[in-house]
Amino acid sequence: MRTLIRGVRVFDGERTVPEADVVIDGDHIGTAAGAVDAVIDGAGKTLLPGLIDAHTHAFEGDLAEALTFGVTTELDMNNLPPVLAAQRRQAAERDDVADLRSSSMIATAPNGHPTQIMTADLLKALGTDRTLDTVADPGEAKAFVEARLAEGVDYLKIAIDDGGSSGLRLPALSPELAAVLVEAGHAAGLRVIAHTVTAREALIALDAGADGLAHLYSDVNEEQAEETAARIASYDAFVISTITYIEAVTGDPNGRELLRDPRIAARMSDRSKATFGREWADIPMHSQGVMNASHAAAALRRAGVPVLAGTDCTPFGPVHGAGLHHELLLLTEAGWTPEQALAAATGTTARLFGLTDRGRIAPGLRADLLLVNGDPTTDITATRAIEEVWRGGVRRRWAD
Repeated sequence: MRTLIRGVRVFDGERTVPEADVVIDGDHIGTAAGAVDAVIDGAGKTLLPGLIDAHTHAFEGDLAEALTFGVTTELDMNNLPPVLAAQRRQAAERDDVADLRSSSMIATAPNGHPTQIMTADLLKALGTDRTLDTVADPGEAKAFVEARLAEGVDYLKIAIDDGGSSGLRLPALSPELAAVLVEAGHAAGLRVIAHTVTAREALIALDAGADGLAHLYSDVNEEQAEETAARIASYDAFVISTITYIEAVTGDPNGRELLRDPRIAARMSDRSKATFGREWADIPMHSQGVMNASHAAAALRRAGVPVLAGTDCTPFGPVHGAGLHHELLLLTEAGWTPEQALAAATGTTARLFGLTDRGRIAPGLRADLLLVNGDPTTDITATRAIEEVWRGGVRRRWAD
């Protein structure tokens, strides 16, 4: 099956082409030469690579909701092996859910973050009694990495978070133990992403050799942001944004704008709608986290540090799929151009996570695509005006 999208504006993952013809040939992007079986008029529309959420936690139903909103790939950043195995099977066997990559369980100290929120009630809600493995010494660190490799992980995640930014006192991996985990991960060919929420913890993780940070730091004000960004720029590392998550856990109501946008609300599940207004507890985050993270996003961009768009979505909020559209809006409100935000959710994330078959629109690449009405390169909220979604060349049209 060859489908021609004719005369469409294309954001190819890096830059915008004002008008082009794009052919979907089976499961990949083809060349214009040759006959086609179907034609879609692209006038007034924009074709984007399928969006990639660089920080998620996927449970039952989440990957389907993500795809509904044009998120064709999720990068899971902590999950329990039985749950992860089920989600991976879905992603491999079905074309109506987003694709998935994962770290499996996060490496943390005994009683460290996020064990304080992995309660028996939460585990029951997730349908498992499996708890997190923890790391207390170098021997356990190496065994932890070996266990994750046996699960077929795509990268490793570690936690360096003492809870201090929100008044908690949590055990945290020492710098020395973090370095052992990073070394073991790198020896196995894995990228290592660190959960940190303060600038101090971010620098500990980067000193240990981490390749990326799972969150923007939330404790640095506007005056301190440039200096912190300059220090982080001295490392060959990236940062995942997750302003949407910081907004949720600090009780900022701004995320409810999604419910007021009919382009989003009409597609959102009742389960996702019910997560708005949830009371969060025992989550380490500075009270001025949203403002500080926005300053950090702007300063890191100016310093040349790659920032990837991620939400830290869960079944309990922030929401899968729709949350990434809100994250893109937040990045533009932090001073990014729409094109910069779009790249952070497509080509930049694909490049830094080694996803060489997606995140761009070019012949031979996987046909993960999002077609929208309007021009999100000038109005980022046009990503919400979804016309069509393709996952591996399979068209997932929104039912009228």
